[in-house]
Amino acid sequence: MEPIGPEAISSTPPARFPVRTALGFYALLGLSAWLVRSLGQGESLFFANPEAAREGIRLTADVSLGLATGALAIAASHALTRFTRAGERLSRALGALLGPLELRHCVALAVASGVGEEAFFRGLLQPNFGLIVASTAFGLVHFVPRRELWPWTLFALAGGFALGGLFEASGNLVAPIVAHATLNAVNLRMLAREFDASRA
Repeated sequence: MEPIGPEAISSTPPARFPVRTALGFYALLGLSAWLVRSLGQGESLFFANPEAAREGIRLTADVSLGLATGALAIAASHALTRFTRAGERLSRALGALLGPLELRHCVALAVASGVGEEAFFRGLLQPNFGLIVASTAFGLVHFVPRRELWPWTLFALAGGFALGGLFEASGNLVAPIVAHATLNAVNLRMLAREFDASRA
């Protein structure tokens, strides 16, 4: 048996992010929210309250609000990555965790996380426990016990309050889902292209 040298180790294909597992998790998250809020409590998961459900969706306004919020979050995250060491370390750490992702994977994960997480945290938790609890829980589930990833938790916490504010302002999940999915689609693609360690 020949010894394994550094060249062989460096050429080992990187582990791929479990895309299918993540998609399944987000589907279960959204399904559980629907089962509790819609079937269990008899309320629409999609709306903040019965009054908002009666008013319905203002599609153009809600989508525009979500896109604008997502664009602001993207600009903020890119500025942190470019101009701060903590932001650059965070991006490199996340890129290493994600590994190589194709565009279709980024889009699928962005849509699934936007729908699943917003259904659970905004559609289920916020009407029952309030903005502070739902947003804090959203930040905590993004906590990873690695120092370079701590800014991710803080960014998620701030994002939770912003998304919760969209939910309360619009009365439905359209704007939060659009904002969340837009941010994740762009940032996942950026991380996969610029900070994937396997490209080095």
